[in-house]
Amino acid sequence: MSSVSGLRCVVTGAASGIGQAVAEQLTKGGATVVSLDRNHPTVPVSRHIPIDLSDPASIDEALAQLDSGFDAHINVAGLPGTAPSELVFKVNFLGLRHLTEAMFDRLNPGGAIVNVSSTAGFGWAQRLESIRELLAADTFESGLDWFRDHPQEGNTYNFSKECVTVYTMAMATGLVEQNVRMNAILPGPVETPILADFEESMGKDNLDGVKFLLGRHATPDDIAEPILFLVSPGARWVNGHALVVDGGITGAVLSGLVPAPEI
Repeated sequence: MSSVSGLRCVVTGAASGIGQAVAEQLTKGGATVVSLDRNHPTVPVSRHIPIDLSDPASIDEALAQLDSGFDAHINVAGLPGTAPSELVFKVNFLGLRHLTEAMFDRLNPGGAIVNVSSTAGFGWAQRLESIRELLAADTFESGLDWFRDHPQEGNTYNFSKECVTVYTMAMATGLVEQNVRMNAILPGPVETPILADFEESMGKDNLDGVKFLLGRHATPDDIAEPILFLVSPGARWVNGHALVVDGGITGAVLSGLVPAPEI
C-alpha cells in the first residue's frame, strides 16, 4: 500500500461503496479523513460534514466548516444514470467542480486531488468541443444554464463523467504553480449498492458481458488502492492523468478485441 501516513484528507461519498473503502484504507494507513456526504459514514472518520452536491448553497455551507492544511481532496460521491438527468449532472460534475475549486486554497503544497470518473465516459474525445465550451461556463449556475441549453444525446451519467475526465486533464497544469496535482480514476463496473442502477441504465447484458470476460466485477477496494497511490508522495509526478482501473476491458475495446458497449 502507498504511504498515506499523516495525510489530512477530505473524501466525498465516504458513507458507502468506493468512498467508504477509500476512507477505510486511508484511516488504516495513518491518514485522517473528513467526510463530506449526505449520509453519516459507518467507518471511523475524524469529522463528518453533511453536504448536498446538487445545491451550491449546501456546498458553501459545508466549506465554511472546513479549515485549510489538507493534503488530499478525493471526489467519490456521485449518482447513477437512473436518477433525473439534471440532478445527475449537478452532482456528478457541477457540484464536484464547485467544491473542488473552493478546495484549491485549502490544500498544502504537494497536495493532490483525485476525481472518480468512469469508463462509461469513454466518448469524451467525440464531445471535446462541447465539453470545452461547458468548462468555459465556470460557475455552477452558468454551467447549469449551458446544460439546459445544450441537451446531450445518450445517458447523462456518461456525459457527466466525460466532463469530469476532461476537466481533470484540462486543470492539471493550471495547478502547477500551487504545487497541487489533479488526476482521475476511471473504474469499470464495481460491486457497490448502486450496481443495480447501472445495470438498469446501461443494460444488464452489457455489464454481465464485462463480468463474464473478466471473471468478476471490481470490489470497492480494487478502486480505492489506486486512489491512495495517486494521493501519495509516490505519485508526485503523475498529473492530469485519467487512470483506467477496470481489469482490462478498456484495453480489449481499444485494441479491437471486443466491441465498445452501447451504454
